[in-house]
Order: sequence, then C-alpha cells, then structure tokens
Amino acid sequence: MKTVTAAIIGTGFIGPAHVEALRRIGGVHIAALCSNEPERGKEIASMYGIPRVYDRWEELVADRDIDVVHNCTPNNLHYSINRAVLLAGKHIISEKPLTMTSVESAALVRLARQSGKVNAVNYNYRFYPLIQQCRSMVRRGELGDIYIVHGHYLQDWLFYEGDFNWRVDPSVGGASRAVADIGSHWCDLVQFITGRSIRRISAVLKTAHTRRIRPSSRELTFKGKERSRRVYGESVRIRTEDAAVILFELEGGANGAVTISQVSAGRKNREWFEIDGSKMAIAWDQERPNELWIGRRDRPNETMIKDPSLMDPDARRYVHYPGGHPEGYPDGLRNLFMNVYEFIRSGRDPRKGERDFPTFADGHRENRIVDAVLASNASHSWVNVRE
Repeated sequence: MKTVTAAIIGTGFIGPAHVEALRRIGGVHIAALCSNEPERGKEIASMYGIPRVYDRWEELVADRDIDVVHNCTPNNLHYSINRAVLLAGKHIISEKPLTMTSVESAALVRLARQSGKVNAVNYNYRFYPLIQQCRSMVRRGELGDIYIVHGHYLQDWLFYEGDFNWRVDPSVGGASRAVADIGSHWCDLVQFITGRSIRRISAVLKTAHTRRIRPSSRELTFKGKERSRRVYGESVRIRTEDAAVILFELEGGANGAVTISQVSAGRKNREWFEIDGSKMAIAWDQERPNELWIGRRDRPNETMIKDPSLMDPDARRYVHYPGGHPEGYPDGLRNLFMNVYEFIRSGRDPRKGERDFPTFADGHRENRIVDAVLASNASHSWVNVRE
C-alpha cells in the first residue's frame, strides 16, 4: 500500500478526531499539524507521535512533503485555507460548512475543478453502516415511491445563556449557526439516502437567547457544561439562530419537514429522520446508530441490527465488526477517509466519474440551502434553492 502524507490544521474538537481516524485506516503518515495555541499543538503532536508542529497554517501549506491537508479550523478560515491548499497543488479535506458564503464556495468549486486535486467535505454521517444500508434500500426500490421525509437534529450544548463558543459569533461562524452547523448534516444525509435534492424551502428561525455571556476563557465546542451554571463575563448580542423549523420539497415532489435546535434540553446529538414510502418506512437515530427501524402496514414492524450478514453488499464494506459490536461516530470518519485516500492512491481524476465521498460541490449545495433558509425566514415565503 502506497503511503500518503497528511497534515492537520486545527486542534479543537474535530482535529484530533481526524487524527485518530487516519491512524485507523492505515497507509497514512501524519507528518504535521498546526495550532494557533502552541502548547496544545505540542500536546496533541506528542500524544499521537506527529513530528512537526506549525504555529501558522501558511507554513504547513508550504511544506512540500505533505500530500493532503485536513482543514479543521473555524468557519471563517475555511475559504482562505482551502484555496491556498489547492493553489499549492495538494489534496484537501475540509470541515463543514465548506465556506461562510455560497459565493466563496462557488469559487472553490471552480478552483478545485481547475486544479484536478481531490477535494472532500466532512459529511461523515453518510458513512455509518446503516446509512449506507438505507441508501441501498432506496436504490433497490424497497421503499417504493417516497411520500414524506421528516425528522430533527437536536442538541442542548447551547441551552443556557452562559453557553458560549466561537460558533455564535457571525464574524467567525457565519450568518447561520444551527442550520449551517448541524442542519447541513441532516440535509446532506436525506439527500444522499433518497438521491434527491432539496428544491424549495420555507423556514422560520428562532434565537432563544438574544444575549449570551462570553466567558473570560476560550472554550472548545461541547465543553464547559461540567462547570457551575454561574458564568462571569461580557454580555454580547446574539445574531444567529439557536433553532429552525423548515418545510421543504425534494425533486420528484416528495415533501419534508425538519426541526433543528441547539437548545433542546437533554438532547445531546439526536440526528433522527424517517422516510415514508409507498411500500414501507425507515427511521434512524444517530444516538442509536446500530438500529434501523422498518415500518410496515400489513405485517409487524422490524428493527434491523447492524450485522454484515444481513446487509446489502454495497453497505457491507462499511462494516468492520460483527453484528452486536457497535460502530458509530469514529467509524463514520474512518469510512469517509478510507474512500478519499483510496481515491488518492488510485491516481484517478476527481473531475471524471462518480466519487464515493462528498466533494466541494456537495458543500456548495449545502451553502445554497442555507442561503434559501435565511432568505425564506427574512421574506416569510417559500424560496427556491439556487442551482
């Protein structure tokens, strides 16, 4: 197996998750990482045996030994870093959202096409084994005609006014927060499974806390919930949404609805959907990722447990452990990176043929959906998703 040299930019929540997933797929040498917090960068590098640590991402991108860069930085850095990586002639895997605006993401799609370099976006939930099973079932026509798609993505990590993170600042996170952050995952998932794009949207956004307390110390995503609820710091105005209720229409005429929230008490990361067809329905919950509910009218419902012996051959390649041995979030990352690095090793042109991973074009499409959500909320009307 040819070894590919990779590097990670960013050492927050997701950066180390990328490192761990890469170490599991094999054939990847992680040569460097970059952190704007030098001590944390050294700590992560020491933990995983990464030889080089950069304080500035520009220096890492200029490193000639690196083939692939993983961009795990806050949203406001996605465009500049992704662009620089492509111009440096390297492959790029970016966190989502791809950029803060669809103008920027459109520019990256054009540049990626011109460069001929492999480009991917981390929509990792596609690569849970039972999600691949859902896609296979839809493709084989087991659900029949799709009538309704509905669900939610709920979290509680921003439930209190003292909960704070860079994501709530539009200058760093973008004009949309909950929808761009987790709603994009849900929309990508249902479009991937059904094979149909979201065409029209009617959305209402809600900001539960119009002011939040910015603590004196920097906090990582999902961190800070362990402390006392009394928080001292600066009160700042919040301009991005905590929650959204979205109606939508898929190509082909199916209708849908989704609730997105980061202020739902007790919900940690509940990404749930149901797809109702003319023959059966299926439902899946990210917090119970090894179970797939199958609903029927004329016979008992079923719960399919992740088991390679029961799954479609196309989905089976994403299962690495026997039935009864749970697989979840870290395995979705592993499966995504497995596909991307296999594609890189093959030497194929990413501009030709089908890719078995989400690309910058998919990231741009999600930005267009966010545009439509914001426009619909502002105009109180249905808005088409621009192509």
